Amino acid sequence: MCTSVPSRTAFRTPLALLAILSAAASAAHAQAPFSVPAGVLERLPAEAGGTLTLAAALELALRANPDISVALREREASEGAVIQGHARPNPSVEYLVEDRRAATRTTTVQLNQPIEMPGKRDARIAIAERGRDIADIELASRRAEVRALVVSAFFEVLSAQERTRLARDTVNLAERATGAVSRRVIAGKVSPVEETRARVAEAGVRVELAQAQGELRIARQRLSGLWGNPLPRFERAQGDVDALPPVPSVDLLRQRIEASPVLHKASLEITRRASITALERARRIPDPSITLGVKRAEELGRDQVLLGVSIPIPVLDSNRGNLLEALKREDKARDELGALKVRLTGDVLQARERLSNSRLELESLQRDVLPGAELAYDKAGKGFELGKFGFLDVLDAQRTLFQARRQYLRALSDTHGAAAEIDRLLADRTSE
Repeated sequence: MCTSVPSRTAFRTPLALLAILSAAASAAHAQAPFSVPAGVLERLPAEAGGTLTLAAALELALRANPDISVALREREASEGAVIQGHARPNPSVEYLVEDRRAATRTTTVQLNQPIEMPGKRDARIAIAERGRDIADIELASRRAEVRALVVSAFFEVLSAQERTRLARDTVNLAERATGAVSRRVIAGKVSPVEETRARVAEAGVRVELAQAQGELRIARQRLSGLWGNPLPRFERAQGDVDALPPVPSVDLLRQRIEASPVLHKASLEITRRASITALERARRIPDPSITLGVKRAEELGRDQVLLGVSIPIPVLDSNRGNLLEALKREDKARDELGALKVRLTGDVLQARERLSNSRLELESLQRDVLPGAELAYDKAGKGFELGKFGFLDVLDAQRTLFQARRQYLRALSDTHGAAAEIDRLLADRTSE
């Protein structure tokens, strides 16, 4: 399909611009709906219809989030490594027959038992247990991260709902303004051009309403996707979008950083690497084997007891390479802990700065900008009806009010997003 592009001169006429805006609004509503194959919806976890609270969204996500399920499976698998770490070497049985003639045949049955040198089993157990501890922290961190994502997505839905409501109010205001201008045109008090401008402005806000509705659909899908449902069934998120999170102090954040599961996991990785180093160092001494058996010599007509010891000689392979690798990976884990602490501190403090700035912006908008913009629009509308102001003044005041409201909602979304980012980075439950 080919779409012709209007020339620049076509945009100079208000009627052409009105037609383009109306077509854009219609196109926004005419998008093809998302479809899911039959039978898939029944297998997806879904929330109940109607209103959705933050507590219900958190319960759904913590119960059905696929990332949490992955971390849980890893935690369960780590138990197997702990069990295997406690295992001891298996014995082996050997059966030897010498000579095919029965009269001179010699038959030997012996049991070989490797004796693990001290330190190896303890190191294996320590490696497995530290791996299990890391899996525990990873599971808790994943839950905390999902919790932060749900909070952020939930308040994004609340903000999108508020944007949609404001867009509808804007359309109503624009309709009233168009009606007022139309009546004045009929009365011969203003030029018909003013009515065209009013209708262009009305078409523009209708496009903004369609965009707000599209953003709301996306926000709802993003929220329900956290519990694995691509098609949200809830109709409305219920909550107070104006309930702002507090700005934590720098000292409190530093304490949370020091106690964060992220750094604790990195510390455990150092301990695990140290256990691997100890295991590789212990493997430099090979394990001896004790042999106990019975040898039957048919020619002599008697049995002989066999007792032996086998000790490998570490001449060609002293495990030097594996030990060097373990030592360097232990050093790497220490370096990663330092780098992670620096990066985590920077990211958390930056998120705090964004939270503080957005809070200040909200306070300024609530205190000065929004009341002033609403008062200016009311006065401009009343003055226009009394013939004291032109319609361009009304449009100017209307545009200022709408921009202030959009800025307020954007600041709200940034505030909740920054707070959720802090919780996600620290992966703790302090915010609960």
